[in-house]
Amino acid sequence: MATATLDTPTESRSITISLTINGQLRRLPVEPWTTLLDLLREQEGLTGTKKGCDHGQCGACTVLIDGKRINSCLSLAVSRDGAEIVTVEGLADADKLHPLQQAFIDHDAFQCGYCTPGQLCSAAGLLAEGRATSRDDVREMMSGNICRCGAYTNITDAVLEVLEKETAK
Repeated sequence: MATATLDTPTESRSITISLTINGQLRRLPVEPWTTLLDLLREQEGLTGTKKGCDHGQCGACTVLIDGKRINSCLSLAVSRDGAEIVTVEGLADADKLHPLQQAFIDHDAFQCGYCTPGQLCSAAGLLAEGRATSRDDVREMMSGNICRCGAYTNITDAVLEVLEKETAK
């Protein structure tokens, strides 16, 4: 009976999953321990989703799964088989920016930009949830997304602008 050593190749343990990523159905082989974040960045080349803390504390890796915002660094890809994933690359509609993206530009809601993709996905999820009605609500519901540059006021203003426009419809 052979024993595995560091020099012995191991048998692949990949599992094929199906995900709809930014509107495209994908069948992907993944190792059981691969996080959704690593799958998106390393396998799919969607580098807009950022790896910040890799512990679910900063929100830089926020994406939408079936319309709900999650920290993709905390989610195993295999656990999302069959899910619909939207990353920052999937927010815009063809050549037109998502209203949140335009509002972030208009309100200068970023400085270094590292947290911006996670902030945008979190804000899109917040709007879809339909529970935010005030500045305090937006600040509380976006509190899982850290901005080390301190652009919180501008981020909140951008989200409120879109919220107010959607509420007025």
